[in-house]
This record gives sequence, structure tokens and C-alpha cells, in this order.
Amino acid sequence: MPRIDAFIDRLFAETAQELRLESGSGAVLATARGPVPLLRQPLTAAQIVGAFAEVVPADLRPGFPRPGVTAFPYLAPAGQVEMRIDVSEGGVRAMVSPRSRGGAAEPAPRAEPPADPTAAAPSRPAAAPATPARPRIPAPQDPRAALDALLEAMLARRASDLHLSSDCAPILRVDGDMTPEKEYGPVSHERLKELLWSIAPERNREEWHARKDTDFAHETAAARFRVNVFADRKGIGAVLRQIPNEILTAEQMGLSPAVLDLCRLHKGLVLVTGPTGSGKSTTLAAMIDYINRNRDDHIVTIEDPIEFVHPNKRCLVNQREVGIHTSSFKQALRAALREDPDIVLVGELRDLDTIAIAIETAETGHLVFGTLHTNTAPSTVDRIIDQFPADRQAQIRMMLSESLKGVIAQTLCKKIGGGRVAALEILLCSSSVSNLIREGKTFQIPSIMQTGRGQGMATLNDALLDLAKRKVVEPREALLKAVARGELRGLLERAGFQVDPAA
Repeated sequence: MPRIDAFIDRLFAETAQELRLESGSGAVLATARGPVPLLRQPLTAAQIVGAFAEVVPADLRPGFPRPGVTAFPYLAPAGQVEMRIDVSEGGVRAMVSPRSRGGAAEPAPRAEPPADPTAAAPSRPAAAPATPARPRIPAPQDPRAALDALLEAMLARRASDLHLSSDCAPILRVDGDMTPEKEYGPVSHERLKELLWSIAPERNREEWHARKDTDFAHETAAARFRVNVFADRKGIGAVLRQIPNEILTAEQMGLSPAVLDLCRLHKGLVLVTGPTGSGKSTTLAAMIDYINRNRDDHIVTIEDPIEFVHPNKRCLVNQREVGIHTSSFKQALRAALREDPDIVLVGELRDLDTIAIAIETAETGHLVFGTLHTNTAPSTVDRIIDQFPADRQAQIRMMLSESLKGVIAQTLCKKIGGGRVAALEILLCSSSVSNLIREGKTFQIPSIMQTGRGQGMATLNDALLDLAKRKVVEPREALLKAVARGELRGLLERAGFQVDPAA
């Protein structure tokens, strides 16, 4: 689908007079009630020209874009529009104005598009079918344009991840399900390398050749992406995770008062845990944003790569990327102590040294946030302690009992009607929990969580049962995501749900 179509859809939906695009500025709709921004991120001349090049008629394609004004009609799915692009030394300005509404107009005369695969898509009939077929992802020859087309399709489908593997068709993860884009066709190793190297920084290309995997962030006008490039038996591969430009706020996510209270602490360790792809980064970003809006402090984040971008609000935010701004999490965390921080976010507690420094930082009067790949809150405590040699575990238990303030373990569930929602298990380190950690009786923590519901604690089953009662997820989906499934089955049946015995 041409990238301009999404903007034209808004043009007609808002009954706007004009869509304006200008290099160095965002995208704006001119409406009767005033300008309506569609993109706040500045557009480059190449982005505007590239979007218009996808739909320019065949007779204007040679030499496009020419200096001065080029105008032509275009039949978009939403209706017919007049496209104007003005190219000058000062930049690029473009205007799109409607010629008809609702797709009812007759198509404007246009030259037939050539058979060349790099040409713009042919005009579509004005009357849209009741259930439109999924559009074919274009595959232009230019590597960057081809990858941009895949990313735009990913955003249009609201996919969380784009999987690219040698000799395979691209696969999108939509609402947790892997969905092959068979219309695109397999991508060879060499072609896939061209696509990925069109966006990979030189440093990451060198790292891939040395280590056969690398991580970096890629940003377009519509979203940011966390990119992991790796090698497998077929050749090169990659996974691109979408990171929305807009951070979901704590209020939008419905974070509980107990979680927000963790954001008001002035020292201690707060962990957000869960398997890969469970939304840990989104929850942490919402918590950091809440602090940014409600406190006057200094926040230092250490990430690999930087995912959500936090502008300064009430807080000063310094975001450092491992491999670019620092050599390692360990090094950056040590340096953070000399940077006068109030809050430190560690993107991932990967090794023993990083965990030890994070605990020490929390003990010395700083609020530290971090992530771990554990499935439940109680198991998080054991995972941290087990990282250390036996002769240090008693000391770490003591330090952790004093510094750990809370653990949020989460898992993503499919929502009824599409999309996904997080189920949050919340462990708050009360004096009872601290004593259990100190005495090595972490197996008793789940019972403390059940009796501590009044303090804001919640087991995973509590969270899943609540989502089922509120008709956010199906009971079967809640059971699939549960750890203690027998217990949850009983809770669901007592709540009046008919649970399939085979579930």
C-alpha cells in the first residue's frame, strides 16, 4: 500500500481542505477548525519525495522529482485527490487536496503503469468492497524503499514484530500470532542483507560480521523499531519490534495505585519481569513517564538499544545507549553514581556484576528500575540470589531484603475483539516479605501475596481472573497464560464461568 494512502484516509475522514507536507516540519491537515497535526516528527525531503514517487503517473516518472511544481491526479482508496509537489533549493513542500469524497468520483485519466516492479501500484476501483482484501506489500528494487514498505505494512496491520529470515517470506506477529505474508514471496540471503544494511549503522554491520548478532534502533516518521540482526543456518535474519512514538501513560495503561506508589519512592530497587515480548519495556516507559510528569528529578536510563524516547518534562532525562554512549551496562551503571541521578533505569540486568551494582545503587539512596526474564514475582527473587556464588548468597539476601521494594511480573493476553492486554502480578516488599528473603524462605512469598491483597499485591491468577470478569479476555485465554492453572480453573468456575475441560 502506498504510504501516502494512510494520510489521504485521514484527509477524507476529517473533511479537510488540504494535507500539507513540508521538509523540516510534520504532516498537517488544514481543516475548518484549524490545523490538525498528523505527524509531529520533522519529515525529510527524501521521505516526501519517496511517498509521492510511489503514486506518480508513468509519464511523469522519468526525471521525477523535477525542480519547481509537479501536479497530477491520484485515485486513492478513500477518493480522488490532486497531488502537488514543489521542489526547490530550500526544501520540498507538498499538498494533497480532495477532488471528491467517499470514492464516488470517476477515475481521472492516468497513464497505464508499466510492468516494471518498481512502478507505482495501479489505480484501484473507486468503490471499496465491504471486506477489502489484504493489500500486497510492494517490493521495490531499492533496498531502503523495500524495507520501508514492509515497515509500513507492519504498522498498517498493527503488528508488534516483523520477522525476516533468509529464503522465507516476511512474517508479522499480529496479536501474538505469527502471520506469514505469503504474497511477498521468499527473500534470499543476499537480498535480505541488502535490506537490513540499508538501515544498519556501520558499527552494527561490523559487530554482526564479528559476532553474528547485533542490536540497534531504527526510526521512521511513524514509529521507532528495535532491531536484532542475527545469523542462522540459512543465512542472515532479523526481528524488528515496533516501539510506538507515543508513550502509553500510566493512566492509559490502568496501572494500579500500588504500582504508582513505587514511582513515588526515593530509593530502592523495582523490577519489571516477564518473558520476551511481554511488554516490560512499555510498562517501564509508562512508569518513567509518570515520574517525568510528577517529580522534579534527574533520570538516567541505560538501554541496549534506546527504545522509548523520553523528552524532558519536569525531570531532566539523560538516555545512554550501550555500544554508542557507553561500553556496557556495568560501566554505565558505575558511571551513573557520579552523574547525580535520582532515578536510574537499567534496561536489562544481564549479569552478576550489573545486578550487584544495581543493588548497591539502590542501597545508596537511588531509585533503580530494571528488568529480568522471569515468569513470576517470587521466582525473580530466587533468580537474583542464584546468580551469585554460594559464599555470597547470604550477603545478597540481606542486601536484597533491604533494597527490593517491588516486583511487577507480567504476561500478555489476547483481548476479546483484538489487541493484547497485560496481566500484572504485583509483589510489594513489606516487612513480612523482607523477612522471608533474609531467612531464605522465598517459597512462602506466594501465600504472603494472597494475604496482602489489601496492600495492593496481586498474584497472576488474581490479575487473570479480574480480566476474565471484566470481559477483557476469554476464560480459555486466561487459563492458557496461567502458571497455577488448576487453581485458576477453580476460581473461574466459582465465578460462574463455564470452562472447557480440555482447555
